[in-house]
Amino acid sequence: MIKKICLLIVGFFLLLSFSQASFASENKVVSIAIKGDIDFAKTALVKKAIDKANETNAKVLFVEIDTFGGYVDAAVKIRDMISESDLDTICYVKNRAWSAGALIAISHKHIAIAPGGSIGAAEPIPTTEKTVAALKAEFAATANKLGRDPKIAEAMVDKSLGYKQYAKEGQILALTDYQAIEVGYADMVAEDADKVLAHFGYQDAEIIICEEGVLESLSGILSDPTVKGILITIIFLAIMAEVKTAGSGIAIVIALIAAALFFSSHWLTGFLGNFEILLFIAGIGLVIAEFFLITSGILALIGVVCMFASIFLTLGGDQLAFITIFGSLAIALLIFLVIMKKLPNNRLLSKIILSDATTTEQGYVSSSDYEKYLGKEGITTTPLKPAGTVDIDGAYLDVVSESKFIAENKKVKVVSVEGNRIVVRLLEN
Repeated sequence: MIKKICLLIVGFFLLLSFSQASFASENKVVSIAIKGDIDFAKTALVKKAIDKANETNAKVLFVEIDTFGGYVDAAVKIRDMISESDLDTICYVKNRAWSAGALIAISHKHIAIAPGGSIGAAEPIPTTEKTVAALKAEFAATANKLGRDPKIAEAMVDKSLGYKQYAKEGQILALTDYQAIEVGYADMVAEDADKVLAHFGYQDAEIIICEEGVLESLSGILSDPTVKGILITIIFLAIMAEVKTAGSGIAIVIALIAAALFFSSHWLTGFLGNFEILLFIAGIGLVIAEFFLITSGILALIGVVCMFASIFLTLGGDQLAFITIFGSLAIALLIFLVIMKKLPNNRLLSKIILSDATTTEQGYVSSSDYEKYLGKEGITTTPLKPAGTVDIDGAYLDVVSESKFIAENKKVKVVSVEGNRIVVRLLEN
């Protein structure tokens, strides 16, 4: 009898401990603060917080916000992540949530506001019919999804609408703390975050604070439109240099580094899918393959198209993406032409640029004499990648390999001559 009682007591305490542990594991809140301009560093921060909540089995995302606004596309991405999350999302408007910040605030399931706080004033800049219509639709859809009056959200964007006694026609709508309560755009007014959490039943929750780190800050820098344009320009310029140098390898490494920086910013903010990365890598691979396979530029062309498509999709696949890509390409082409024209005259750089002439006295011949080498054999004096030089009977000829890379000091045979284009084939030893 005593043994059974002891077992019951032990079982009771084990069950109690398990219940407490289970409750503790679920009663966690991931907290972040969005302050200052809304940019892609903030987007990366929100993604980091949601990932952290999933890792720790937290059930709540608490966002303290104090901003005048920022990039609309960054705010839209944040809105999407928050509104689509299964977490219990709570926004605490510390002082103000204006413009892009208002869109983020109304994407939460619950909104609390500090005394003297305000929310709204989201008229886009530039204020055109198109931008107003687009942003108004985003606000209305977000409000409607969360069960709030979409007319109020629209009036925050379009000043021509007005809303009852809160804003006359011609005035943009911004709600004060008590007004937000009256129209259902805030659940409570609270002096601090602790009171907000207590109101929603999370007063004893474990608070996990996520802060903006180096990766998030770097993401914000790399996501700047100007920086993106520079990186794309470097990618195109490096590819042009790689083609010009017949596959030296240095330029392609530079292109890959620039591409890694470009794509990393989109990956950190949750914009990037695996398809875009694989498409770009395939494009680079095809461009490199062109140096070893004679396809008259077909592989290189397909590769460039793949890279264009990858960057286009990563940038959003819209008109702005198109303008960014071709603007960067035009700048890269201009820089490339200037380099080709100016660098040989530079004393320092002329040391690394080939300036020797291939004269008859040195053993080189003109294109009019190439036909006589058809069917003759020679030795490669440089690697063929696929272009290079071959020594045939003491004459140094510029040739291309028939199908693949050929190393230096290999025996080859001329199999085709078309004008000044000599094609050689590797002879097996």
